[in-house]
Amino acid sequence: MKSRRTFIKKAGLVTVWGAISPALAQSGLATTTQIPVMGAEEIGFSQQPLPYLYSALEPVIDALTMEIHYTKHAAGYTKNLVDACAGERVDTSKIKLTELLGRISTYSIKMRNNAGGHYNHEFFWQSLTPVRSGQTNKPSGSFMEAIVNQFGSFENFQTQFSDAARNRFGSGWAWLVKTTDGKLKIGSTPNQDNPLMDLSELKGTPLLGLDVWEHAYYLKYQNKRPDYIAACWSLFNWEVLERRYKNA
Repeated sequence: MKSRRTFIKKAGLVTVWGAISPALAQSGLATTTQIPVMGAEEIGFSQQPLPYLYSALEPVIDALTMEIHYTKHAAGYTKNLVDACAGERVDTSKIKLTELLGRISTYSIKMRNNAGGHYNHEFFWQSLTPVRSGQTNKPSGSFMEAIVNQFGSFENFQTQFSDAARNRFGSGWAWLVKTTDGKLKIGSTPNQDNPLMDLSELKGTPLLGLDVWEHAYYLKYQNKRPDYIAACWSLFNWEVLERRYKNA
């Protein structure tokens, strides 16, 4: 922990400016979260800039974890996805990523792991927003009504979603999805699978996904996954999630 703090301290202004992705810095949006939020169908095959600084999610997610997660893990999935598409002759100009995921069982394990990993992380970044001091981070409007109708209360929803994330054995994701009949459903998937995949037991349009791979939280929380899950409730971007709900 001491060495991690030393790294961040020595980074100085790099942590504030240079540690963000160059594309975001050049866009003039480095200190704001006001970049377009992509719907499920709009997530493509390339890695997009983060909509916030690496340090913006502190104290819940520290800057070093965010930087490693984005530049190493997520970037690796994107690179390997591009490689898999080239190797399996997938013309990414003629197919949507969601279509590929919808028939992922016809592709290789490499394609499955990296298409899922790329999609899941692009979706995840936009599900989060910096902690809002003094504000209660809860949904509102029709989305809140749907949560209460489906789960009885927002607190019941929190408990069930947290349980899905905590009880996911090994690495994976917890999800809230909207099913084809318009209902909300909570579940989880292993590794980098997601509810858009034809081989997933949990199916639906993703509204919220929480990464419970150890690389998402280990520097700060070590093996205390429940603490990480509990802390993340202050980061969920309910405005984005409600938009996804209405468009699903």
